[in-house]
Amino acid sequence: MGSLLLRLLGNLPAPVKRQALVQLFRSTTAAFQCNMVRLSGLSRDQCLQEYARFTADQAGQALRSGSDLSDLRERLYWNAYRLGRTPGRLLGIRSVDDVMALGRLLYSILDIEFDGSGNGEITISRCYFSSFYSPEVCRLISAMDSGLLAGLAGAGDLVFTQRITEGQPCCRGHFTLAASPSSARS
Repeated sequence: MGSLLLRLLGNLPAPVKRQALVQLFRSTTAAFQCNMVRLSGLSRDQCLQEYARFTADQAGQALRSGSDLSDLRERLYWNAYRLGRTPGRLLGIRSVDDVMALGRLLYSILDIEFDGSGNGEITISRCYFSSFYSPEVCRLISAMDSGLLAGLAGAGDLVFTQRITEGQPCCRGHFTLAASPSSARS
């Protein structure tokens, strides 16, 4: 992916960022199999706050239910995979470097400081959601991180080794390209 294209994409106007967040909200709502929250009239910042509250509440309820969460994890993963697959195809994402560059842009929409290297190492030094999520909620919702990055590349696997929600100074993970889409393992 060319650096010029990435710079152009890096200057997304606020309405485009808000629309990307609304698409993420719809995808997540579908994974939780519930009704979409009304977002009309809300700014991007207000939508982001609603999304954080919504995901924390829905994931918390799922965790408290005591039921098997594998189906929910799979829906979160595959819905995020589909969200990532479209820009991945359109932009011709082929390498881990490309995944990391586009990942940085997409996560910035969510007020997440995402830094990834060409060898797949990921550091998240600041995460908007860390003040909303418990460690358990974060682990469940991170199925979406796995799905999104795999979708960007067409296949891949993300494993987190530490998280801000677990008291660490940053999140660390590793993304590996794979021959076929992986399941939600984060």
